[in-house]
Amino acid sequence: MAKFDKSKQAAGTDAQKVRQQNQQSAQSAGGYQSEFAEETNAQQVRQQNQQSAARQQANNQRFQAEVAEETDAQQVRQQNQQSEAKKQQNQQ
Repeated sequence: MAKFDKSKQAAGTDAQKVRQQNQQSAQSAGGYQSEFAEETNAQQVRQQNQQSAARQQANNQRFQAEVAEETDAQQVRQQNQQSEAKKQQNQQ
């Protein structure tokens, strides 16, 4: 009967080796993350996001006003009534 090696899992994986690889990988990623953080000005990004949101809101308001100016609600109601009347005449 084979002896059980506590450092290896049932699948034959060396747990200590995996831990070392994970640690090395985390250290490598940490370098990238800090490099990225150095190149990113969080305050500037927040400011740009706020400006973008304000522009989007202004554009939405302009669009709504433009649509409201172009839509004659009374005329639409009248057209709907005429359409309904024609529909009823065709059913008779």
